[in-house]
Amino acid sequence: MANSDPTKRVAFYLRVSTGEQTTANQRRELEEVANRAGWAVTDVYEDAGISGAKGRNGRPAFDQMLKDATARQFDMIAAWAVDRLGRSLQDLVHFLDDLRSLRVDLYLHQQRLDTSTPSGRALFQMLGVFAEFERSMISERVKAGLARTDKKLGRPSGRPHKKAKEVLRLRVQGHSIREIASTLRMGVNSVHKIVSADRNPA
Repeated sequence: MANSDPTKRVAFYLRVSTGEQTTANQRRELEEVANRAGWAVTDVYEDAGISGAKGRNGRPAFDQMLKDATARQFDMIAAWAVDRLGRSLQDLVHFLDDLRSLRVDLYLHQQRLDTSTPSGRALFQMLGVFAEFERSMISERVKAGLARTDKKLGRPSGRPHKKAKEVLRLRVQGHSIREIASTLRMGVNSVHKIVSADRNPA
C-alpha cells in the first residue's frame, strides 16, 4: 500500500496502445490512490495510441517525463501497471535504474509496488546490480562487434566507422535499424551495413 506523505509530488504516466482505448480508467484509479495517500499530483503524461514496444524516442510523453524527472520536477512516478511503462524487460531495467539514480520513486498500482517502502527500495538496489551487469555485457558485445565490423568492412583495427560503436550499442539494446538510423541521423543502408557486418563476419 502506498505511504501517506502529504509533501510527495507525484507524476502519472498513462498509456494505451490503440486509438479506440482510453486512459480514463487508469487515471481514475491512480487519482483514488493519490487522494488516499495525500499525494500532490503535479504532472500527467499521456501516450495515447502508442505501443509499449516503442522505445523512448517513439513515446513523446514518456520521453518528456524522463527529462522532467532529471530536472526533479516530482518525487515519484505512478503508473497503472508495469506493462504501461514498456514491453521489454531490458527497457524496464534501464528505466528503473534511471529512476534509482535520480532518486525518483515508482508506484505501480496493479503490482502494488511502491519503491518508497523498504521492500521497494530493496528492489531498486537489486535492479542496480542487474543494470551494472548488463552495462558490462553490452560493452563486451560492442567491443567484439567492432572487431568483427572492422574485419568485414576491411578497416584497419582501431579505426572503425565513426558511428559503429553507437550503432552496435543501440542494436544490442534492442532498437530497430530504422530507430537507430533516426537517432544517429544516419542512412538506413549505412546502419544495415554495420549491423550485417557484425552479424555475418567474414
